[in-house]
Amino acid sequence: MASAAARLNRYNIIRRRRRAPRPRIFQDRSNPLEDLEGDEVFIRFRFRPDTILWIVGLVFDDLQRQTHRNCSLPPLLQVLAALRFLATGSFYNIVGESLGISKSATGRAARMICRLLSSMAARFINFPANLDSYKRTFFEIAGFPNVVGCVDGTQIKIKAPSENEGDFINRKGFHSLNIQMVCGPNFNITNVVAKWPGSVHDSRMFKESLLCREFENGHIQGILLGDSGYALKKYLMTPYLNPSDVHQERYNGAHCRTRVLIEQTFGILKRRFAGLHTELRLSPERACNAIVACCVLHNIGIVRGDILQFRGNDCPQNPTDYAERNVRVLDGKAVRDHIARNYF
Repeated sequence: MASAAARLNRYNIIRRRRRAPRPRIFQDRSNPLEDLEGDEVFIRFRFRPDTILWIVGLVFDDLQRQTHRNCSLPPLLQVLAALRFLATGSFYNIVGESLGISKSATGRAARMICRLLSSMAARFINFPANLDSYKRTFFEIAGFPNVVGCVDGTQIKIKAPSENEGDFINRKGFHSLNIQMVCGPNFNITNVVAKWPGSVHDSRMFKESLLCREFENGHIQGILLGDSGYALKKYLMTPYLNPSDVHQERYNGAHCRTRVLIEQTFGILKRRFAGLHTELRLSPERACNAIVACCVLHNIGIVRGDILQFRGNDCPQNPTDYAERNVRVLDGKAVRDHIARNYF
């Protein structure tokens, strides 16, 4: 005679077999580009519809996969999820709810898009082949000659990492990455180094960067402007700490008015992608991918006219007349003194 437990077990098995299958529920996914006005799309995703579609085309082949799953996430929604995450710095579940997708799908899409865009950095973040236009435009600002870029570092807050946590605590006491950037005269980013923890000094980042070696070897002909935290070099001009005459004071003023472009570039970048201003809730490696992706998107926006309108580059004077043949062999202090005496 079967025990009561065995009878109950058979009863439950029969009941499960007779139970009707639960219907699958597919959540409706609308297309925000069709449902929202252009300005509202820009506010939510930081780009207008035509630029968003251009970005989708850029990564489409890497996002389109053969799958037998029902309702797989289309490339457009993957790009929108990534843009919304970078634009707000919010949690994946909140970003996903605004688009009708799950938290896990949002996270996968954001990580994939950031990785793909960061892999394209060499295509969108670089110096032009001919630097004369940069030198002319920089010269228009305050008369500083031969400038091809402004360099500085900025701290991007991240969550506390699980490994080497102390290295990521910066001088202000929070966990961060120190990111080196160089900007052009139109707020475009021409170089970015995103790999150093927050405790590393700006001068060390530059000294160990590929960009420094390119200037040292003469592959880039021109001058960078940096603050007093950098070492004075013949290709990197810093301000006078204690100006002793009117020429040095004017030099400092021109240096400040020109170098402020890198600070303005940081401001534009962080206002557009709020996650860079508040906190990236990512591991250091993923945060680096996200930061470089934001720089790529920033330059895409500039090239496509999706942010700013710029003035022309016409200039009645020629800043490249600066006597490079005479000062190229001098050290940084001699070059700085030469510029101060002859231009200011």
